[in-house]
This record gives sequence, structure tokens and C-alpha cells, in this order.
Amino acid sequence: MFDDLPLYRNSRLLSPVLQLLAAVMICVILPFVIITATLPQGWHDLQARHAAVAALVALVVGFWLHRNVGQLPGTRESSGILPAYLISFGATLTVILIARISYSRGILIAGFGLAQVWFFLVYLITQRRRRLRLGIVEGGHVGAFVHMRTVDSVVLALDTAPAGLDAITADFRVDHSSAWQSRLADYVLAGMPVYHSKDLYESLTGRAELEHLSENNLGALGPQTSLIFAKTLIDRALALPALALMLPLMVLTAVIVRLDSPGPALFRQARTGYRGRQFTVFKFRTMHIDQAPAEEDGSVDRFITRPNDARITRVGHVLRRSRIDELPQIINVLLGQMSWIGPRPEACPLSQWYTREIPFYRYRHVVRPGITGWAQVNQGHVADVSDVHTKLQYDFYYIRNFSVWLDLLITAKTVKTMLTGRGSR
Repeated sequence: MFDDLPLYRNSRLLSPVLQLLAAVMICVILPFVIITATLPQGWHDLQARHAAVAALVALVVGFWLHRNVGQLPGTRESSGILPAYLISFGATLTVILIARISYSRGILIAGFGLAQVWFFLVYLITQRRRRLRLGIVEGGHVGAFVHMRTVDSVVLALDTAPAGLDAITADFRVDHSSAWQSRLADYVLAGMPVYHSKDLYESLTGRAELEHLSENNLGALGPQTSLIFAKTLIDRALALPALALMLPLMVLTAVIVRLDSPGPALFRQARTGYRGRQFTVFKFRTMHIDQAPAEEDGSVDRFITRPNDARITRVGHVLRRSRIDELPQIINVLLGQMSWIGPRPEACPLSQWYTREIPFYRYRHVVRPGITGWAQVNQGHVADVSDVHTKLQYDFYYIRNFSVWLDLLITAKTVKTMLTGRGSR
């Protein structure tokens, strides 16, 4: 949508086609030539050929995935590189193992490692130091751009020539004067991109405004019913094999939790879910049983976990950082109460308190709550009531832009969080 902004476009010297061609040379052909030079059969070695083809497929799929989700906010950072290629190379390796195809580990590992190095260098060259030079037409909600660290902004006047600007933004909800409407039309005719401040703000931050409810791209307040239905079917279809796959890890985690501190391995809590319905969420217990939030406790603050919270057990810190404590919620997905991806469900007392404070807070219940979500991968766990405003902005952005691509981006970011612990608190 914003391909012509400097934060999203690439250098002409490193166009997408050249990026991919160079990646094939560096990540596939180079490892193949070096490794086969040491083999008796040389480049005729069948395992080496299989691995080279697999690395090529994984590289192209990873590049395609990264380019498609690159239109969404956040992917202009280097953080999306590792998850994208981890998914593509991981999926390729899974197919190889299932089909029992012989392959060279060295070529596949080298291809994955070199892909990380190459695309991080591309990021450094094309995006790291880019800042958006933005002209602002006063009126409405445009003040937020002034404080963005990725934006150099200048307030325009009618007699101002937009020299050196990359784009112009105005709040189209404001009834601008006829002179300003004519000037905006002139900017467009001159080839200068002009964006609605609401859409540009959401694209640059990944958050939606909370001043009022806003429609999605189809003109509706909620996601398409067909998309929600299809997502629910996919969620539940994936839940059963995922539960079987994760069962050994879950059993081991349960034993460790029981040995680490007195109390049950599982923590159960009533939370507000899809369309405001109450359900019981399952998690591995990460707090001491005598200090864990209780349903009968009337204090809202007890339901908020803070950094270095004294209630968290030794094992609990590890489980929270790696998100392993969320694994029992696969059962909630199987029961149709939750999705893999969506806004995090809040404890019922906390949800009721937010609803009283924010009139349209309940809007976040228009989709099923998720094990992971857009707010989680961008903000982490909310530690203060003041953070809820930002969390809702992320949740509302997800609902307004509900799509397969956004779910893929969240999946990639979640994989990165689980591997590095970054983004969780």
C-alpha cells in the first residue's frame, strides 16, 4: 500500500530481483561448489544435488514470504529475517525427512546461515538509516507524526513548496478549505504521494487509533464471517496433531513445575473470550500457589504481572520467556474457545474493569482470543494499566487488518520471541 515510501522501497542497486539472484549465488551455488569440491563424485553427488535444490526452494519461499508480509508494519526491521527463513527452511527440511530423501546437511545449513547474513546486509544497506521526510497539513489527528523517531516532519502552509519531501499526509476526516483541497490535488498531480493520516499512522506504527471505532477495508466494523469460520476450522484441525506433538514436552514441563514449587502443574482462570463469552483458560502454573491471582480477589492489580514479579517461580521465569507456559491452551483451541492467533484473553474482572473505563473495549471480542497475537509480538506482556491503551491500539489494528498475511507475520515474530525471549516480559 505504501510501496513508494522510503521506509518500504529498496535501492535501485538492490532491487528485489537482484537481491534474490545474489542470494541464489551466495546461499546455494557457492556452498554447493565448495562442498562438492571435497567429495569423490564432485558435483555429481546425489545428496549434494538434493540439498542444493532444497536450499533453492527454501530460499525462494522465504524470500516470497518476507516480501509479502513486508507490506505490513514492523517488517522494515531486521527482526523479520530470521523467522521468515526459519519457517521456509524448516518446512523444506520437514518435507525431506517425511519423503526420506537423502541430502547433504552441510549445504542446507550453509544455505540457511548465509541467507541470514546476506539479507541482514541488504537491510543495513536499504533500510536501516532511512527516515521518512513527511509534510503535514494541519487539522485533525496529525500531531503524532511529529514525535515519531522514523519521521522528519514539517508543517506545510498553502504557500509552501514541498521540496525534499517523500510524502504528505492530511486528515481526510477534516473539512479542509477549498484552497487546501486544490493544493492537495496539485501535489498528487505533481507525483507527490498524499496519504490519509489515519492509514499512514497505522502503517508506520502497527496500531489503530482509539478515539472512535473505525471500519476495515471492506467498510465493515468486524472481519468477514467466512474468514472467521475458515480460520476456526484450520485452528482446530491443527490443534490435535500439535497436541500430540507437544505432549512429551508438556508432560516434562508439568513434572518440572510440580518439583519446583508446591501446587498443581496447571493454572486455570476464567477469562472473557469470543463475543464476550466466559471460558476457562489453561496454562502451566508460573506463580507460587499462595500468591497466584485468585478469582475471588477483588483487586484488579492482582491480575497484572509486573517485571521481576515476586510471585513468579524460578521455573516460571523460563516458561514465560519461552512462552512454553501457553502450551496447554492448545486444548482451548481444540475446544473452539481460542485461536492460535488473536488478542490475548483477559481475566474476567480485568476485562470488566477495562470495559467500564473504555466504552468500546468490548470490540476486541469480535474475534477469538489467541495464544499469541499482534500486541504480544510488538509489546509483550502488559505490566501496567497505563499500557492497556497501547495494547488496545495493537488489538484493534489486528481486527481491522484481519488477514492470512498478518497471521503469518505474527507467527514469524512469535518464533523469534520463543527462540530469543525478546518481546516477552
